[in-house]
Amino acid sequence: MPKVIEWVNPDEKEIVYRYPVNTIEWGSQLIVKEFEAAVFYRDGKVYDVFRAGRHTITTANLPLLTKVLARIAGYEKVPFTATVIFVSLKQFQGKFGGQAQTIELAPLMFHGSFWFRIEDPNLFVNEVVGGQAVYDTVKLQEFLRGYFNQNFIEGISKYSLRDVYNKLDETSFLAKNMLLPAFKRIGLELIDAKFEGIDTTPEWRDRIFFLQSGVSASEVLRMQTVQKAAEELSKSPGAGVATGVAIIPPLFQQSQTQVLIACPYCGASNQQGSKFCSNCGKPLQQQMIKCPNGHIVPSSAKFCPECGARIIQELKCPKCGASYIQGQKFCSNCGEKLE
Repeated sequence: MPKVIEWVNPDEKEIVYRYPVNTIEWGSQLIVKEFEAAVFYRDGKVYDVFRAGRHTITTANLPLLTKVLARIAGYEKVPFTATVIFVSLKQFQGKFGGQAQTIELAPLMFHGSFWFRIEDPNLFVNEVVGGQAVYDTVKLQEFLRGYFNQNFIEGISKYSLRDVYNKLDETSFLAKNMLLPAFKRIGLELIDAKFEGIDTTPEWRDRIFFLQSGVSASEVLRMQTVQKAAEELSKSPGAGVATGVAIIPPLFQQSQTQVLIACPYCGASNQQGSKFCSNCGKPLQQQMIKCPNGHIVPSSAKFCPECGARIIQELKCPKCGASYIQGQKFCSNCGEKLE
């Protein structure tokens, strides 16, 4: 009676199964169920792969392995050794999580889930199951978790913490796109990835809050320096309350007296009293007027940047005080020559 090789009653969560007997007899029946693949593995290499169906083990349907066995005299009459590895082709869920750093070296803690399936059994067994000696589902999930983390940490280091937080909904999509090639290299299709939590340290959370509120990066760092100074003073038993009172108020007073104004041209924040914008270099101290549609624009503007309306400026005659528009050569009231 021919021997039967199959994966008996696999659990829904099982991804890989190694048939326990390495001695394979010619004429054995290989049963591969739907959503499975059976891989013949020998000497650290995959040879033949079988999809769903009932297969009789002969030299005809093991062409690659037969070439290797042909070196042995009478090979077709005696059992041969090979490892039969079954893999499930269904969709599975994995977990990931760890710590990374963004482009500004901000710490990032993350965790979530990803969904995958085996796309290329040959490549998967060569690179992971046989290559890493991972023959059971528990070890395989551990390997994939580490593999996901490693590639995500490398990819996220190219982005800023502010981008990650501002585009939280896009971060999962971003991670998936970063990891697609890495998973394909080991024979897997990464179907989806979802973040269930992303966080950083309280210090970096404060920085994000202030930067989004329009406070400059230098001001954020200065405020955090004040905070650290206060914390250190509170820990010092010999400093006393008076020392803290003497040092901390001047530091905070500097922050309170600094008023920021927006540049009318580029919108960048500048300290009150600045004559020129630190971003675009244009003058800040100038008169503002209204365009015909009521938008506030610089007095030197010829067209409104909001609605495109032409700016017609009313001027006063130096002799009689009558109003005239820019470009007029003589006053319509007294005839005075206008500049």
